[in-house]
Amino acid sequence: MTYRQQYALADGRDLFYYDLRAGQDRSAADRRELPETATASQIRWDPLFQEWSVIAGHRQSRTYKPPVDLCPLCPSRDGRQTEIPAADYDVAVFENRFPSLAGESAETFGVVEDFPFASGPGVGRCEVVCFTSDHDTSFAQLSPQHARTVIDALADRTAELSRTPGVEYVFCFENRGEEIGVTLSHPHGQIYGYPFVPPRMLRAAQAAAGYSAEHGSCLRCELLRREVEAGERVISRTEHWTALVPFAARWPYEARLVANRHVGSLPELTGDERDDLARSYLDLLRRFDRLFEPLVGSKTPYIAGWHQAPVRQLAGNWHLGAEVFTIRRAAGKLKYLAGSESGAAVWINDITPETAAARLRGDHSGDASG
Repeated sequence: MTYRQQYALADGRDLFYYDLRAGQDRSAADRRELPETATASQIRWDPLFQEWSVIAGHRQSRTYKPPVDLCPLCPSRDGRQTEIPAADYDVAVFENRFPSLAGESAETFGVVEDFPFASGPGVGRCEVVCFTSDHDTSFAQLSPQHARTVIDALADRTAELSRTPGVEYVFCFENRGEEIGVTLSHPHGQIYGYPFVPPRMLRAAQAAAGYSAEHGSCLRCELLRREVEAGERVISRTEHWTALVPFAARWPYEARLVANRHVGSLPELTGDERDDLARSYLDLLRRFDRLFEPLVGSKTPYIAGWHQAPVRQLAGNWHLGAEVFTIRRAAGKLKYLAGSESGAAVWINDITPETAAARLRGDHSGDASG
């Protein structure tokens, strides 16, 4: 069971502790004198490509690659105050000090509807999820019990943000590794409460709704059934979760962890499903770390994100899953998004999904050197 305690940081931002055990003293106060941070953001509509962009100029001043002894995500110890006032913690979640999407301050931007220019306030919520107080570990090294606590925290925050006025989609994700562009090396993820459904999720929701209207069933349930039948792209399968490489994978090493039961979002998972998810997710991340471990000294850089149902529109046909991918295509080689990918959004994959699945299963009939 996970235990939540809520406090406020010196500038009024919310802080939540999620503990593995009851009775933990997390009452230490944030005694910093924090300068006011301008956090106004704006969303702008592109009528040609039919998508929103977020404009948040204040993020240029955010913390950038501090030394370990100045990490803002470590606990507050030895007189040094950080974003986490407690001297230790299991899992902590707090409002980002430099958010891409802001709360009431975003409303300093008015709504503009003067074709072709349409914009509005970037009202939303951005939170930081600290997986552990240990600066030198990673999510993959957590115990199953600790990973379950992180999952409970993500589910709790998803439920709360889904009730926040103006939030249309809750996206939980992790960026790991300097190659990805991570500016804080402490093990952490983020949660964005968007004021719109992101383009990729919107297309998936529309596809699911269209399939349901035509066939009366779930598109992802059918995809999962057919992938399990085929078998060659399945990485692992448990009672509640299946890890697989998608048939049309974009990244050289890309995997999806899909709920076996038709369920839309993390808060809907049962206790048994969350326990199994903790084990399955850890197993998948460790498989990614083993891909290049014998060949390079660093852990595999990756992006992991949860595909949850939109808060309101097109939510009924959604099927929960996570996505994990690395930008590394071989030891010492990165997958760069060049002209076709960045310019035309047409992905060219250097490794067949079947080969990637075999390597993630541990079948090294071909190595991962490229």
